[in-house]
Amino acid sequence: MSDTLTVYFSASGTTARAAANLAKAAGADLYEIRPAVPYTQADLNWMDKKSRSSVEMNDPAFRPELADKDADIAAYDRILLGFPIWWYVAPTIINTFLESYDFTGKEIILFATSGGSGFGKTVQALAPSCPGAHIREGRLLNGDVSVDALKKWISLYLSACP
Repeated sequence: MSDTLTVYFSASGTTARAAANLAKAAGADLYEIRPAVPYTQADLNWMDKKSRSSVEMNDPAFRPELADKDADIAAYDRILLGFPIWWYVAPTIINTFLESYDFTGKEIILFATSGGSGFGKTVQALAPSCPGAHIREGRLLNGDVSVDALKKWISLYLSACP
């Protein structure tokens, strides 16, 4: 077993592909965050103010229920945590996930996919959900980022970290 776990939430499959490549590049195990109620295309319509994703993201306290809580977080030192950027931050299901486990002493490196925005204030928004963890911004993984390119990035990133 690796000391690194790649954890991801993917509503459309884009982040899932990025996470699989990153896990392979980092030699990490892989875990999917799944909502108890899967998102439909209509749920993801950010232009509809009544869509599920719009309603959830308009309430920062909202916590979508998880399908399971069986990630073995205690077995890992480093978590590579990925998600699509929604409204310039992580979807609230990421807060649900972080609040469901003890991340004290863990290193959490964020990665994300996005149609155009960056991380914004994602680190600051997520930090209260994982007290005691060292959380930092990693990289946007847009497009088809190769496993070789990710190996190079993660190696350089980790060697630069204290």
